[in-house]
Amino acid sequence: MATVLEQGNITIHTENIFPIIKKSLYTDHEIFLRELISNSVDAIAKLKMVSYAGEIDGELPAPHIEITLDQEKKTLSVSDNGIGMTTEEIKKYINQVAFSSAEEFVQKYQKDPEQQIIGHFGLGFYSSFMVAKQVEIETLSHRAGSTPIHWSCDGSPAFELTEGSRTTPGTTVTLTLMDEEAEYVEAARIKQLVKTYCDFMPVPIMMGEERLNQERALWKESPQNLTDEDYLEFYRYLHPFQEEPLLWVHLKTDYPFVLDGILYFPAIKPDMDINKGQMKLFCNQVFVSDSCDEIIPDFLRPLRGVLDSTDIPLNVSRSALTSDRTVRRIADYISKKIGDRLKQIYQEDRAKFIKCWEDVGTFIKFGSLKDDKFKEQMKDLIIYKTTHQDDTPKVEVQTEGDDAWQDAAASNDGYTTLADYLDRNKEKHENRIFYCTDAGSQAPYVELYKSQGMEVLYMDSFIDTNYFIPFLEREYNDVKFSRVDSELDQTLLNKEESEIVDPKTNKTRSELVQELFKNALNDDKITIRAESIKSDNPQGTPPAMVILPEELRRIQEMTALMQQKGIEFPNMHTLVVNTAHPMVQNLVNIAQGGIIEGSGESPTTVLVNQLCQHIYDLALISQKPFDAENMKAFVERSNALLTKVTEKL
Repeated sequence: MATVLEQGNITIHTENIFPIIKKSLYTDHEIFLRELISNSVDAIAKLKMVSYAGEIDGELPAPHIEITLDQEKKTLSVSDNGIGMTTEEIKKYINQVAFSSAEEFVQKYQKDPEQQIIGHFGLGFYSSFMVAKQVEIETLSHRAGSTPIHWSCDGSPAFELTEGSRTTPGTTVTLTLMDEEAEYVEAARIKQLVKTYCDFMPVPIMMGEERLNQERALWKESPQNLTDEDYLEFYRYLHPFQEEPLLWVHLKTDYPFVLDGILYFPAIKPDMDINKGQMKLFCNQVFVSDSCDEIIPDFLRPLRGVLDSTDIPLNVSRSALTSDRTVRRIADYISKKIGDRLKQIYQEDRAKFIKCWEDVGTFIKFGSLKDDKFKEQMKDLIIYKTTHQDDTPKVEVQTEGDDAWQDAAASNDGYTTLADYLDRNKEKHENRIFYCTDAGSQAPYVELYKSQGMEVLYMDSFIDTNYFIPFLEREYNDVKFSRVDSELDQTLLNKEESEIVDPKTNKTRSELVQELFKNALNDDKITIRAESIKSDNPQGTPPAMVILPEELRRIQEMTALMQQKGIEFPNMHTLVVNTAHPMVQNLVNIAQGGIIEGSGESPTTVLVNQLCQHIYDLALISQKPFDAENMKAFVERSNALLTKVTEKL
């Protein structure tokens, strides 16, 4: 029988501390295994440090952690060949430090039930009591002449120290599990937990002949020693069956905080929840959480990868985490490093930057709205799809400061910066930007501008209309932004042709057209304007266009956004009829050739009214989708018109 060296009580004051530990320490009981393995890794690291100090003769054994399961006895053991403990160290680290720290945590928890622990390293040993009815320690210190020690505790404040039987330095912690925690003697469950929490630990974790942790902690290595394929393989391991990432950034700093990590920006898919981050948080290569929402800036939420830091407080509530100064600094650092990487891609590989922009552009705009530092970093990198086609021959020019050759016609890729747009168009329309928000419905307007050599920007991200364009107007306060359907620029109109007087009626063509449409539509809310639109191919221009004043449309869109309802098309709007279009000219000729019979409408007048209505319908349908009722009416009117036309033929 082993000699009892000491019996006693663990010095604690909080009543019933062990039941509180069992119920309240962590949300998931499974965390105990992470804590025990972490302690073993620490013990092995301490042995290596002692060896470096010259306190150990000879070579150290290969680092090794062994997990042993006994289903019959319901025991789980975690064994290491680390530094081990003397009797005095057990008293200090187990009987005093660990449990006094446990008491301190429980007291805080009882005062503030909202304070949930995320992970508390160094105090993890007592998490064993969440799953075990008895915990035993078998340890032998590395110090020459040390005696093996056996410590046991049954979950009450009482403990017992006896001589142990261990013959090599290190520590074994054995848990006799409670009946309801028997899942932790199942090999498959233990393998899953090691893969989740300990896969990147720097020490082999064995169960029999099988190594359970497989992966390199790539983020701890030097970026200079890693290839693109290393980073891609790591991403594939973290996110199997996903498209390859757009870009990645390797973080490594030890001032003013310690942080390592690899961040990936994924290809954005329609079914992806961009509000849910997929970043894994580690502390010394030990997995802590797969939720870093408080650490990653909102506008970079899609980022994936790993962050590893000993400076992120892990034992505070999430609300405290968001206001922590170090966490805010880390968030700023992440923003800057992502910005630096994007700038590097922009300068070195514009084609790659454009490919990335298709997915990251909206988030960069969002970041510019939210973060002044990020805005300054990104202001020259924000690009827009454009109708501009650069016919200038490509010229290679040598860039300043190096021997690289660069294509001077870089804007010939369908994208431009705002500064380049303004500079390119200062002779045509200085400080005026024409833009499009829907390439489909606004295509006729865009084509009209293009036909007159005017450049249009596509600003079709959901963030553009209500947020980013007003932001740009504040940044460029002397620049006016006009959507292509908000007004027809005078450059597009042929005023002289609109004023030609018809000798039969002594009215201008504009007045005749205006009168026809006003009579046909009979709606005081619709303002009718007749204009001759410039074009080398009048048939290719729209016969009519509905335009909405910029300010009125924006107010309506903002109101709809605030009231969280759909945008209703305003009853008051303007119809611009193109007097240069052959259909409109034919319409005037038909109207002038009609004969009024009695006091009623002639068949010609009915036809003219139907044609006016149809032209208006076509202009309107490009501005707003018809609901079922309006579509039914449109189809009926179209059928009636076609019937009338075929009768004439």
